Amino acid sequence: MAAFQFELVSPEKLLFSGEVEAVTAPGTEGEFTVLKDHAAFLTTLRPGRVAIKGGGADEDLYVRGGFADVSPEGFTILADFAIPMNEVDSAVLDKDIELAEKAIEDAVGDETRRVATEQRDHLREFKATLGR
Repeated sequence: MAAFQFELVSPEKLLFSGEVEAVTAPGTEGEFTVLKDHAAFLTTLRPGRVAIKGGGADEDLYVRGGFADVSPEGFTILADFAIPMNEVDSAVLDKDIELAEKAIEDAVGDETRRVATEQRDHLREFKATLGR
């Protein structure tokens, strides 16, 4: 399978940079997978798992949200927060759920409340799939 350049960056550090074969990410409109020569697009991310295939070893990272930019040069994720999946525990997810619930309380307008509610629901589903 053909490789392409992928980077995942959080405000704290660069978590991944290298040649990969495929990356699956949690878009706000649904999960998507990028392969070499994928059509260019820009989207937002919801909390969830980023699965990286190839590049020597498969790797899974948890992102709280952010932006995904697919271009002819490669694929970049600018994450609000990201850590390796093996470091995700119930405390991390509970804190994210708490932040989402606070956003629902503070929401001004129906659209803002809807987005915050969707984020909280995605986090709850994600936590349930991990069994943590």
